[in-house]
Amino acid sequence: MSEEGSAVKNENSQDKEKEKAVKVKKERRVRASEPKENGGHKRSSAEIFGIFARHNFYIDGFTPKELRTTLEDLGPTYVKIGQIMSGRADILPESYCRELEKLRSDVKPMDAATARAVIEQETGKSIDEIFSEFSDEPLGSASIAQAHFGVLRDGTKVVTKVQRPYVAEQMRSDFIFLKKIASVVNVASETEDGSNLIDLRSVIDELEKVTEEELDFRIEAENTRQFRKNCITDDRVISCPRIIDELTSEKLLTMTYIDGYSIADRARVEREGYDRTAIGRALIESYMHQVLDVRVFHGDPHQGNIMICHGVPYWIDFGMIGRLSEQSVNVIQEMLMSLIQKDIESLTNSVLSLGVITGKVNKTKLMEDVDALIDRYVTIQNLTNIDLGALLTDMKSLLAEYNVTMPGEFTMLMRSLVTLQGVLKEFCPELNLFDFLKRKMLRRMRESFDFKEKALSALESLAATSVRAVKLPEMLLELLRNFSKGRMKVNFELTGYEELLQKFNSTVRNVMLAVFSCVLFMGSCTLCTTNMQPQVKGIPLLALFGFIASISIAIYTIRNMAKKKQ
Repeated sequence: MSEEGSAVKNENSQDKEKEKAVKVKKERRVRASEPKENGGHKRSSAEIFGIFARHNFYIDGFTPKELRTTLEDLGPTYVKIGQIMSGRADILPESYCRELEKLRSDVKPMDAATARAVIEQETGKSIDEIFSEFSDEPLGSASIAQAHFGVLRDGTKVVTKVQRPYVAEQMRSDFIFLKKIASVVNVASETEDGSNLIDLRSVIDELEKVTEEELDFRIEAENTRQFRKNCITDDRVISCPRIIDELTSEKLLTMTYIDGYSIADRARVEREGYDRTAIGRALIESYMHQVLDVRVFHGDPHQGNIMICHGVPYWIDFGMIGRLSEQSVNVIQEMLMSLIQKDIESLTNSVLSLGVITGKVNKTKLMEDVDALIDRYVTIQNLTNIDLGALLTDMKSLLAEYNVTMPGEFTMLMRSLVTLQGVLKEFCPELNLFDFLKRKMLRRMRESFDFKEKALSALESLAATSVRAVKLPEMLLELLRNFSKGRMKVNFELTGYEELLQKFNSTVRNVMLAVFSCVLFMGSCTLCTTNMQPQVKGIPLLALFGFIASISIAIYTIRNMAKKKQ
């Protein structure tokens, strides 16, 4: 090999060594700048319980503020749980929900050096090489990441979302701990029939799955691209950010900066002279398009994820995206049309076809309760002003009582719908989500109605009915012939009386046990008049066993009957 070639080889080797050294140095900077309490080590159960103890939860329980600060001290996994619970007013009091809402934005930020080190490690470039301007003050700080404003070298204003170091390792460790607790809680919550009141393990598994997706920013980036491609039809009406691909990785997400403010700032919207009704209508129509046409929708449309920029609403933060199957959309459409027509039987059938049945369902009683629920919302107020979010929440709770669980995609849709309705109620209360949904459904039905196809279907049904009508006399004659020869068998099925039949069976069983106990006792008394051997203190051993057995059965029967009365 020539000296020149050897020199080139040595130079390349030195360059590679330098790159490796730079990478190692940046990784060390990330470790050094991260606070020790969040430093990626697995916390023991004692540490977690120690945090609870510091907040004196065992004295007077948790105040709303103490609950929030405890979750913050426990770390990002518990902050994420708190964020989700902030939207569950059906479980927590309103004061707790309002306090937990602060977890969406008021999370302790990481220092600027840490954020810069993560960006440099992910891109392999220095901050100055990437940005002409970079703000160390975060725009917002969340449990998994925080966002920084920057200006690229080409002048593009961007927001860079930086993942907290070691947050993925810590959250995975926390989920292992939570699963262990969930297994114990599930066993403790078993009822007499062996079914779980709350399957906490499934809830945690679902939360872990969602969190894993949020930890990989490439998924959110792809969600944003697909949302923009399929759900944004006119940027002048409603829009969303664009992804900067070369500055996006598993732990880094960069998108165009939206120079605006949250939709929660209603006063500023009015001060700047924008039409709130037009903005609200654009949001509703966009949401309807997402759910019914694209079948991909924003899963967390709270106030912080809807921005106003020059009078145009922007969807942001696509870490949580819901997806619906075509079958689910069709069933949801059937449910809404049944609700509009107050067809309770059709509505119940649609709900049962969409849900997962985990036990016996008393359909007759379920229909009665669904009817009462619909009456409560429809008779007090007309359909135009119906509170769809509250109705869906109550419907879900009712179905849970009848062993019907709604699938995850529908649960996310319901939560998203309730969240958006809350935003609209504050921003433009004159608009009603259900009214837009009803009109959208009717328009879809008109557009999908094929007169030719319906006419052919009707003709086919008429032809089939005619054939059956010709055979009707023959069928009746065969029926009478079988009846006269005793070959006819009729089966009856009672529905809606399962609980009554169960009580009747239990009563019959107790009576039979009582009779058996008496017969056994009388038989043992008769054996005492004989000289049957062996004997114990003059009582035949067989008779003694009979007395013990009869008394035991009697005690068991009495206790069982008393328990049933309670």
